[in-house]
Amino acid sequence: MDKTTFKISKMDCPSEENLIRMKLDGMASIKNLDFDIPNRELTVFHEGSLAQIQKSIGELNLGSQIISTEFTEQTLFEENSHQKKLLWTVLAINFAFFGIEMTTGLVSRSMGLVADSLDMLADAFVYGISLFAVGGTLIRKKRIAKLAGVFQLVLAMLGFVEVLRRFLGKEAMPNFETMIVVSVLALIANGICLYLLQKSKSKEEAHMKASMIFTSNDVIINIGVICAGVLVNWLQSNKPDLIIGTIVFVLVVQGAVRILKLGK
Repeated sequence: MDKTTFKISKMDCPSEENLIRMKLDGMASIKNLDFDIPNRELTVFHEGSLAQIQKSIGELNLGSQIISTEFTEQTLFEENSHQKKLLWTVLAINFAFFGIEMTTGLVSRSMGLVADSLDMLADAFVYGISLFAVGGTLIRKKRIAKLAGVFQLVLAMLGFVEVLRRFLGKEAMPNFETMIVVSVLALIANGICLYLLQKSKSKEEAHMKASMIFTSNDVIINIGVICAGVLVNWLQSNKPDLIIGTIVFVLVVQGAVRILKLGK
């Protein structure tokens, strides 16, 4: 059996892990996948088909490259029986915060919160596809991925239109206090999700490492919205909120494109 390690520079959080898992699902040559999110590495245990594996991972545009490949005699792998329960947990957290951030974003007139809510929804889609496609056919998985990707793209496009309208028109100031408080809560929620999923990998990873948290795009986005809230109050302008909203919408579109690639 071969053991090939990939460096995946844009693998920032467990949602990208699940994207890769779904992309490689069904490849008989793959015997096990071992993800190291803090170091952004993926180790694939496989019997041949390296070119196909490399091509499939590359199609997700996550910045992948092979670090090493070698023969291994390892044939037994630890199975995590709690994975499905954990996926349901993080799905529930992400979907709940999608609702919270979307509602508070609309009420407080913050495009940063609205955009971040869609980023939470994007992660929920990835976890959801992982769960609902289990045991299903490849065609079913692709169909679900297409629907999720298109829905996410439509919402992001509507968000871009609203940001443009607010840039060009006169809009009331967003409520910076709501932006900061809700983003802090979302930051905590993302940290919990990342911790739970990383903790499940092995006992050695039971303690949350700073590198696990701060390599996550979701956490960086939360910090960005917090900073935008501070700047909104300091500058007495809605522009920081619109700028962070635009940046997050771009990330949401990129996520939607990756999901759509699963449907090909």
